[in-house]
Amino acid sequence: MTSKDSVEPFLNVETNCSISNNMKHPAVKDINSVETLDGERSWIVCISDLHLGADDAYSELTKNRDALIKFLNWVRISPNIKELVIAGDLIDEWFIPMNVDTFKGKTQMDFVKNVAHNNKPVIDAFNQIITDGNIKLTYIPGNHDILITADEIEAIMPGISQARDVRGLGAYTPDDFPELIIEHGHRYNFFCAPDHSNRSVTKTDSILPTGYFFTRMATSSVVQGRPKIDMDIPPVVENGLGEEQYFYYLYYKIWEKLINTFPVKEGINEPAIHTGIDGFTDSYAIKDILPSQNPENKHIDVNLYKGIVENWEERQTNNLVPILISPEEAILKAALSSHLDDQSANQFFINPNSNKRIVIFGHTHDARLITSLNENMDENIYINSGTWIDSKELSMTFVVVVPPTSEESNQGYVGLYQYSEEGKINELNSQTINNL
Repeated sequence: MTSKDSVEPFLNVETNCSISNNMKHPAVKDINSVETLDGERSWIVCISDLHLGADDAYSELTKNRDALIKFLNWVRISPNIKELVIAGDLIDEWFIPMNVDTFKGKTQMDFVKNVAHNNKPVIDAFNQIITDGNIKLTYIPGNHDILITADEIEAIMPGISQARDVRGLGAYTPDDFPELIIEHGHRYNFFCAPDHSNRSVTKTDSILPTGYFFTRMATSSVVQGRPKIDMDIPPVVENGLGEEQYFYYLYYKIWEKLINTFPVKEGINEPAIHTGIDGFTDSYAIKDILPSQNPENKHIDVNLYKGIVENWEERQTNNLVPILISPEEAILKAALSSHLDDQSANQFFINPNSNKRIVIFGHTHDARLITSLNENMDENIYINSGTWIDSKELSMTFVVVVPPTSEESNQGYVGLYQYSEEGKINELNSQTINNL
């Protein structure tokens, strides 16, 4: 696959990565040489969006797997690292072609163990870090592993720490560093946050969001070579029937663009999306997710995800979103990396009830570091940890956070780095942060 084939979160419209020219900071000295490092363990390292899959025929991380193993072994022997945090999308339960039975007639636990077996050297490297006991390893759920339970993660990585709040979500703040928060970021995404809209369909407490169905479609499109076919999407027009109907029209327009961008040979009418997951038992057609319009009264409705617009505020509240996002903004900006970047400020830096000065998200696959100033003219730092998937041009990225190293110091450090296939580490951007 090429870089254009990445489908997280949807179209990855923005590609700005905020790269600098190998800035150095004494907190990390020469990051490529463990012999030169101070032996005190204080670093917090964050990676995200590994997307380990069950089948290399369509998994997003195969070519970069050996480099990931080398990186984890570097983490293991580095004397400065105190914690390693996996900020979501460790296991990929979404990037699977539509016609594939995800669990192959078995259970989700079997699927997770199959992913672990298919990526055994990676899981072994994580487990060696846990076994050594020198570095705390913490996992946070992402959207592609939104359904994976704590017991299932524990089954493949016994002794791992997990940060969870609402089902399918989590956020992590180290006990001794309250100014830092790390989460995947799908909590703020209309298409990827846990969604209860389908309870009447599944007859269970389903949380699978609509982005799951898009990703299954997009995976098939990528596997099929993005076929040049007309998807023959029935038109929907604005109807002037109120604000909620306008939001459904916007929802339709997003789906229309996604379907045309990732066409599939099955078209929109064939029930080709096999589920068997989170209470879903049927096979669905793309048209089941696509909004449709009554030809007589022009009312726009949906088959799956009924109430997805009307329930957005309640959904955010249930998902512990501090500052609510409007439906219009949430729908129109869902595919923009900048929208998630903005939430670092909206939810934490501007929010008067927040004490966070450093925010780390993943999810968009767009590694970047953005600095702002608070009312005291002190730095706030947002950083996206990027991804390790093969198809992303800027991949194999990670974050290093160094808290103040003594009671006399109030200065911390945040750095964005890229690992190479040769085992070298390149600094992409870094920033000191004062008055912590």
